[in-house]
Order: sequence, then C-alpha cells, then structure tokens
Amino acid sequence: MSRRASNPWLKLGFDTLQLGMEASMVIGLRTLRIAAGGPAGEAEVRRMIGEKIGAGLELQALALRGAVGPAPDRMAAASLAHVRRKVRANHRRLVAGG
Repeated sequence: MSRRASNPWLKLGFDTLQLGMEASMVIGLRTLRIAAGGPAGEAEVRRMIGEKIGAGLELQALALRGAVGPAPDRMAAASLAHVRRKVRANHRRLVAGG
C-alpha cells in the first residue's frame, strides 16, 4: 500500500499529539525562566507574546497566498508544520540557554 493511500487524518492526529508533547516541554522551560524573574524572565514574556502574534500573521499570509494547500487535510498539515517549526526553534533556544 502506498503512503498516499493511507488516511492523512490519522497521520495528522499523531503529528498533533507529538506537537502537544513538544509544546509542553517548551511551556515548562519558559515557565521556569519566567518564574526566575529578572530581565531574562521579562524578555521571555515579551518574546513569547511577539512570537504568537508573528506566527499567526505568517500563517494567515500563507493561507491567503494559497501556500497551505487546496484540500482540508493539506491545510491542516501545513498549519501544523508551521507551528511545529516555531515550537522546535523555541525548544532549541531554551535548552541552549538563549
């Protein structure tokens, strides 16, 4: 059976579960940094808010250009991939201490 013949929604469900676990790690790391306070905590809060707004606007722009695909499953997968890139970048930065 080809990979394309499988149910795309099942893969999307697993990818969403994985994103949830990755996001939980980022939330924990950010919480520790914010709880420590000081300039680093304050900077993390500002960065977090700015990133959320920026990621949402980027995704809207992709959707308006038709870059997320024509089919609902493709749109969902492209949106999820966009968010996962942001979450992974934050995880790498926070683990490295940046």
